[in-house]
Amino acid sequence: MDEKKFLAEAFEADRGHLRAVAYRMLGSRSEADDAVQEAWLRLSRSDTGEIANLTGWLTTVVGRVCLDMLRSRRSRREEPWGADVPEPVADSENAEQEAVMADSVGAALLVVLEKLAPAERLAFVLHDMFAVPFDDIAPIVGRSPEAARQLASRARRRVQGADAAPSADRTRQRKIVEAFLAASRGGDFEALLAVLDPDVVFRSDAAAVQLGALAEIRGAAAVANTFKGRAQGAKPALVDGELGLVVVIRRALHVVLILTIEDNRISEIHAIADRERLGEISYSVFDRD
Repeated sequence: MDEKKFLAEAFEADRGHLRAVAYRMLGSRSEADDAVQEAWLRLSRSDTGEIANLTGWLTTVVGRVCLDMLRSRRSRREEPWGADVPEPVADSENAEQEAVMADSVGAALLVVLEKLAPAERLAFVLHDMFAVPFDDIAPIVGRSPEAARQLASRARRRVQGADAAPSADRTRQRKIVEAFLAASRGGDFEALLAVLDPDVVFRSDAAAVQLGALAEIRGAAAVANTFKGRAQGAKPALVDGELGLVVVIRRALHVVLILTIEDNRISEIHAIADRERLGEISYSVFDRD
């Protein structure tokens, strides 16, 4: 069979699954169709000889496309179809099929999903709804598998309505971020060690490396030495719904540090300086420094 025809048939066999993934990510049938079409375009341009699991590969691609769309939506402060209302079923020849899809998800669930940060939504949808392993989710969100697990866990609590405890947890985590920032500014090595996990990992994107950061640093002592006396211009903030630090120069986002906190210590720091990625980030600086 011609390779292109084989790919087309294989893709069509997965279309329903991919559309279901995209719809739960985006809450919009039209945007879900756009995401699925983009996945086909990327497949048609790829070397398929190295793809061992086509369904898994396509699911990952659709996840990446949807994540980019969600981040773009947030950066423009867009709210699709009103504040918290999922897109209504279109009046089309596929309306009955689309209504079944909407019922299978549930309007109430879509409303909750709209409130999640993009990375949380992706981790929850892919893992809890489609059983994608965290090892596969991690590269999509640019985190470690454990950090991806934490994203899904936080999203799960919100979906299940157990948000009172996470609120108290967020307050405690915010104090850890502020303690890290104060210790960094003050050059207090011991105070930095106190808030860092012994196996903490610091990672930088390519743009941050160009600014002088190391691509990766492991261990509390090494990370503490890196941050000792630094972060003078950083401010604590919520970054796409996650705790972190931001450096804003002349009202422009310059660098973002996303912090992963586990067991009351910082276990991962991810530095982002890529301009395109920064343009997609939604952030809010804490009221007090």
